Amino acid sequence: MRLLIQRVSKASVTVEQQTISKIGKGLLILLGVGHGDEEEQAAFLAEKTANLRIFEDEQGKTNLSVLDVKGEAIVVSQFTLYADARKGRRPSFTDAALPEVAAPLVERFVKLLRSHGVPTQTGQFGEHMEVEIHNDGPVTIWLEK
Repeated sequence: MRLLIQRVSKASVTVEQQTISKIGKGLLILLGVGHGDEEEQAAFLAEKTANLRIFEDEQGKTNLSVLDVKGEAIVVSQFTLYADARKGRRPSFTDAALPEVAAPLVERFVKLLRSHGVPTQTGQFGEHMEVEIHNDGPVTIWLEK
């Protein structure tokens, strides 16, 4: 399982010209599921994400988590995080899990993140989404388990 986490001042997800998710300060999380991923990876990464200290304190040091700043999150499923572009010019996505495997793990990650106290919204699995990101810093973190 792979996460690309962006600290945002605001973010939103639109599907077919309808905004389905919108947050202020928090995290935009792009989540990819690979072959062999299970709930263990989702649990580890949800806890890590909730407590990841990437927000600044009063002294400007990154000592605070999304929980500490009372931020929110949007989780967007993104199989393209498993793109392999080492050969040729067209990426291969064969390392990404099939939708019937990936969708339940994405849902499980979201539930686990919520259980840690992070108000979490989502994109729409399998749909074409427009994701608006106002990256704060910018701060972008890659997590993998």
